[in-house]
Amino acid sequence: MRFRSVFFGAASRAKLGTPAQQQRFRRTYSHLRRPDSERPSFGIAFDIDGVILRGRTPIGGSPQALRRLYDADGSLKVPFLFLTNGGGVPETKRALELSELLKVQISALQVVQGHSPFRRLVSSRFENELIVAIGKGEPAAVMLEYGFKKVLSIDDYASYFNDIDPLSQYKSWGLKHSYERNYNSKGLQPKYDVYSERVKGAFVVSDPVDWGRDIQVLCDILRCGGLPGKENGHQPPLFFAADDLEYQAVFPSERLGMGAFRIGLESIYNSIHSSPLEYTSFGKPNPFVFKNAESILTKLVTHVCQVKETMMGEKCAFNTIYMIGDNPKVDINGAKKVGHPWFSILTRTGVFRGKDNHEQYPADLVVDTVGDAIDFILKKECT
Repeated sequence: MRFRSVFFGAASRAKLGTPAQQQRFRRTYSHLRRPDSERPSFGIAFDIDGVILRGRTPIGGSPQALRRLYDADGSLKVPFLFLTNGGGVPETKRALELSELLKVQISALQVVQGHSPFRRLVSSRFENELIVAIGKGEPAAVMLEYGFKKVLSIDDYASYFNDIDPLSQYKSWGLKHSYERNYNSKGLQPKYDVYSERVKGAFVVSDPVDWGRDIQVLCDILRCGGLPGKENGHQPPLFFAADDLEYQAVFPSERLGMGAFRIGLESIYNSIHSSPLEYTSFGKPNPFVFKNAESILTKLVTHVCQVKETMMGEKCAFNTIYMIGDNPKVDINGAKKVGHPWFSILTRTGVFRGKDNHEQYPADLVVDTVGDAIDFILKKECT
């Protein structure tokens, strides 16, 4: 295995979305501005699945806990964001979903998903290159919103190659999708010249739905130099938004995540190809993700509290940033890797259910719910 960990520049250079998004953020939260003397000395990063939500259902008193971070008029008084390895939809859409479910106003700039760092790869090498986006939800829409110009979902890409998936005839959902595409298009034509233009990058944006087909198509793309069915060539870059082996969903026990898919793909690819699979993984517990979150929280404070960025230099604006998560290997391990100013809080509402602290990745504090975590934080910070 060859694992390439990536840290794209200093976290202080992180941008809070497009200029239009930044303008909307300033307008939306213009009433939050406070003098520098009232600048919060702490910030909070919440995991979502297993901490805030299970499926689409709030858990652990999360709506009530979050409302305590706002003033009575609905203005934000404690800077926080959601730091999740999940994804599959643009941050703008996810912010609207969270706002509806949790009954508080969430900005897209407060939503950091596993694939959010993909935005940094646009201008460097892939903006005008053909790429394939893999995963549930709207992976192609995510990449297009980030600025990639030539994007195909793996569903669309595979549909242009007859018999690339030898089991497609047995998949009822695939047959329905194929019928609808052909009926609506009246003669399906590729959006790009996929038969001669090589795929220059593959991005696993969210958990894949059809593992068998996706592993097959990715093996074709990766070992044939970006052009399935041709002779073997140089492997195009492969990126994973996260590497969670398991995560907490609605089902009582944990579900296999993107890390499990990566293990399956890597094992098969290495068995059929002479060179080992090369890939880059983002997501927690990668320290880059936590450094990026620090930068975004700092930017939030500059808008909320009129703090001049030049006064902050390259340093974090907080004495403490609380990471509230349910997965010791991901949330707690990541916060521990980064160290100061991160303080880890482990809840018992998701992956972790233990009575005592986790043995391998112990948190700074273990609580039952996110509501208990907010109780502790606000008492400690005397807010």
